[in-house]
Amino acid sequence: MSEVLRHAWAETALGRFLVASSERGVVYLGLREARSWAGLEDYARRKSPGAELVEDAHALKPLRDELAAWADGDLRKFHVPIDLRGTPFQLACWDQLQRIPYGTTITYNELARRVDRPRGASRAVGQANGANPVAIVVPCHRVLATTGLGGFGGGIEMKRRMLELEGALLPLG
Repeated sequence: MSEVLRHAWAETALGRFLVASSERGVVYLGLREARSWAGLEDYARRKSPGAELVEDAHALKPLRDELAAWADGDLRKFHVPIDLRGTPFQLACWDQLQRIPYGTTITYNELARRVDRPRGASRAVGQANGANPVAIVVPCHRVLATTGLGGFGGGIEMKRRMLELEGALLPLG
């Protein structure tokens, strides 16, 4: 029997996100509405071949509620279970992302140091960040380049808005 991945849209003050979960926890959070469905299909094909995608807003209510509360500035830490699927290096990076406190940032170089790869691994941790399937819940937006914001799957403006929401950046002019 194939795995079931339940999905629904989450409406927040920062936008509309497509979310999905397995029986074990959240597996996907799409940041760009226009690309979210294709992103979920790609995730399912790579990480859960043959999975059945089932719309189920009720099953994802706890995550949807936490995302809305976070976007309203009322939640600092997510409590929903997550089901991360990646390489050992990606999982190590994602574990460290979850340890970055709300309202703070670190650099890619610091993240590399925290996963015991201090020399020349900032690009590798950047790629692991980019592969994070549950952005926001696993807060990859809290990692910055030494020269500025760096990249972000939801776009630089979304990253800026998230960091401003958390008080890690001052609002622009």
